[in-house]
Amino acid sequence: MIRLSIKAIANRAKKCCAGFTLLELLVVMVIIGLLAGYVGPKYFSQIGKSEIKVARAQIDAFSKALDQYRLDTGHYPNTSQGMGALMSKPANEAKWDGPYLTKALPPDPWGNAYQYRQPGEHGEYDLFSYSKDGRAGGTGENADITNW
Repeated sequence: MIRLSIKAIANRAKKCCAGFTLLELLVVMVIIGLLAGYVGPKYFSQIGKSEIKVARAQIDAFSKALDQYRLDTGHYPNTSQGMGALMSKPANEAKWDGPYLTKALPPDPWGNAYQYRQPGEHGEYDLFSYSKDGRAGGTGENADITNW
């Protein structure tokens, strides 16, 4: 039979129940906070850039659908018909061969409707998003995203 001394039992208990001290936990939390403070703003600035890229890609896809509509009917939908004419046949449109979009018309990445005008000020039609601020004009992430 093996006999263990009280000192050996205490050492064994100390090793199995060892943990982190409050100071060690606080140091780790400070390090995590510093990393979050450094990485967070860089991450969220990338989100703004990706929203702009998504809006540009959607405007490009809508422009292609509008061009297909024009090839079939001989004209672009007017402002009152709007981009809804890409999904459902307008009244008195004999040559309509849609729908020209496979899914329902989504809002822009900021939750606002895309703006469509025909005739446009910058071309046969104007298709744009007011971007993050929801107002005309702006700079940076608030700049309008357009098809012209």
